[in-house]
Amino acid sequence: MNRIALAFRSFFAILFTGKLPPAVAQALGFAPSKPQPAAKPAPPQAKPQDGALQILGILQRDSRLIDFLMEDISAYSDQQVGTAVRALHDQCRDSLNRHLRLAPVIDAVEGTFTKLDSSDPSAVKLLGNVPVSGKASGGLLRHKGWRAEKIDLPPLTTGVGASIIAPAEVEIE
Repeated sequence: MNRIALAFRSFFAILFTGKLPPAVAQALGFAPSKPQPAAKPAPPQAKPQDGALQILGILQRDSRLIDFLMEDISAYSDQQVGTAVRALHDQCRDSLNRHLRLAPVIDAVEGTFTKLDSSDPSAVKLLGNVPVSGKASGGLLRHKGWRAEKIDLPPLTTGVGASIIAPAEVEIE
């Protein structure tokens, strides 16, 4: 008797509403017994270039670094450029120190002999008369190198305009 009642309910529901009621669909085995929660769209994944653009945006916001680098400074005297660079240098260093903890790869005096503890090519770049084996016990330190010990950037807000480093500014009068 139950099947006849389901048949009538299905017939009239489809006739008048154009769809099968959820209770009837479940009884006939056309719907899952528990409603499935709506799948959340996956959050956009951060790409490696996003962090680079983010730190560039921070340097632009705090010290106008991109404005300085993109400006043609050939018309200015060395003294004018030097004065501008001193303030820019301090602001950029403060921004980097606020968001990154940097340390030298080799903590020694440049220009002195240094023994190599690592032969990792990403950490130490050998210059000059490098042996065929690519390994050396030491040499003159030309540059200490830098590594990030800690990165403390604000969370990325991905989405439209992710490639915008600094927005244009328009003053309304």
